[in-house]
Amino acid sequence: MLQQDTFQHKGLRKKLVEEVEAKGITDKRVLEALLKVPRHFFMESGFLNFAYRDQAFPIGAGQTISQPYTVAFQTELLQINHMDKVLEVGTGSGYQTAILMEMKARVYTIERQRELYLNAKALLEEMGYHPHFFYGDGYKGVPSYGPYNKILVTAGASEIPETLVEQLAVGGRMVIPVGDDRSQVMTLIEKISATEIKTTTHGNFIFVPLLKGTNK
Repeated sequence: MLQQDTFQHKGLRKKLVEEVEAKGITDKRVLEALLKVPRHFFMESGFLNFAYRDQAFPIGAGQTISQPYTVAFQTELLQINHMDKVLEVGTGSGYQTAILMEMKARVYTIERQRELYLNAKALLEEMGYHPHFFYGDGYKGVPSYGPYNKILVTAGASEIPETLVEQLAVGGRMVIPVGDDRSQVMTLIEKISATEIKTTTHGNFIFVPLLKGTNK
């Protein structure tokens, strides 16, 4: 059963959005999505007091729910359009998935941790969000449903997976943190043609590592 989304929660969410905006996020649609999605639904009850702080928090299985600013930053960098086909690598808590759904994207989301996959699927469906869910290895993506207009990777990769670049449509954008387990550089890959990509970097972040295979 879903928790309540009270006036207090909505007030805290409004303050959080103002904080994220003050840090440089300008895409109004991203900010509106942050305002609509109750972040506390995605956190264990013990963390409810921290749900509207601009911080990452543990969600189990060695994973975290990303800092709201980071979610907004990655989403803004993607430049989501109405009905874009988006592959999300790393469902995690499902919070980022909900943000993408609020922006009217068609979301295909894959998670390697079975516990997180099942929890996020149940929660998002209860909230009325119906992305396409997949349990599997995010490094491999979901080629059978590609190509994708946008690809978002929500964990730190040691390198840019060629399999994901192949699943990106021409004209598409992929946002992925690339680096070691201490720090990653937010990287934007734009697919100019079938054989040409443009890569730009957008600052340092810290994510949990992108792992291969699945975990039951």
